[in-house]
Amino acid sequence: MSTKIRLARHGRKGHAVYHIVIADSKAPRDGRYIEKIGLYNPNTNPATIDLQFDRALYWANVGAQPTITAKRILSFEGVLLKKHLLEGVKKGAFDEAAAEAKFNAWKEQKNAKIQSKVDALAQAGDAKAKAILEAESKIRAAREEVIAKRKAEKEAAEQAAKAEKAAEAAKAAEEAAAANAPAADAAAEEVAK
Repeated sequence: MSTKIRLARHGRKGHAVYHIVIADSKAPRDGRYIEKIGLYNPNTNPATIDLQFDRALYWANVGAQPTITAKRILSFEGVLLKKHLLEGVKKGAFDEAAAEAKFNAWKEQKNAKIQSKVDALAQAGDAKAKAILEAESKIRAAREEVIAKRKAEKEAAEQAAKAEKAAEAAKAAEEAAAANAPAADAAAEEVAK
């Protein structure tokens, strides 16, 4: 039986999540598997990989062949480098402590690179959010200015209408007074007689 380290697709349509599994090469892609050794989620940035490092190393050492994508994941996590270093120890090229030191140095460098990418993405996200907030505040200020202008025009129109009404009322009072003036003069004349 030839074993493969490969991905089994799960998740919903358009949002796939993959299980990293050890399976017989003749088994269906999402079907029966021997062991599940991890999870790969390409939907996050950077992609999330949760791998049981020891089990992946064991299966790589016993001859399980990774598919192209699984090989990239194992390489990214350092499984293939660790396997290579252990083979160097077996051949006597260097001792186990040197192999561990090389692997730990590589892992620290890799983690620093990943952290710098995460920080850069966070800063870019913050800058983008700040730009969006500034644009929204400019739009809001423009809207408030338009609303204030309309309100001022409406108040000016109301004041003009009130002034016009007052002027009409004053004119009507004058006309009434003027109309009442001859009658008042006649009444005054009658009183005087």
